[in-house]
Amino acid sequence: MATIRPAKAPDASRIAEIIVTNYRVNFYPFFHNDEFYFSELNVIDMAAEYTENSEELKNTYVFDDKNVVKGIISINGNEIEKLYVEPQFQSQGIGAKLLRFAVSEFDASFLWALEYNKRGIAFYQRNGFTLTGEKMIEDEWVPLVKMERKNICRN
Repeated sequence: MATIRPAKAPDASRIAEIIVTNYRVNFYPFFHNDEFYFSELNVIDMAAEYTENSEELKNTYVFDDKNVVKGIISINGNEIEKLYVEPQFQSQGIGAKLLRFAVSEFDASFLWALEYNKRGIAFYQRNGFTLTGEKMIEDEWVPLVKMERKNICRN
């Protein structure tokens, strides 16, 4: 049976795999930065961020389906900082379940999405979030758009 549970240190490599894979699949096509996406961004360094008692680990929850982590969500206060599902498991409702979990358990109400990620933005819109019109540039070159929950939906 699938559950959403707090991430644990043994999940670190799987979490890192999911994040790195999603960055490469979803963001590399926009930025074409080989040095970053295929050298600096790697599973070993990413997994090191999810050590026992780290803030990253404390704020992360995993979608665990029979001991297979298929997706992750990181929440800080009422902000959704990360939401990624392994590409092979996308379009199966996992992302929506993680999003509903963040809303119902943490009253998550906003997030920043990559402006170019039309598929991701459409996903959030289908799940009750709307573009606010607010934008920012992260790391001097990554355009993000703010999205907020239209209303509280606790289903």
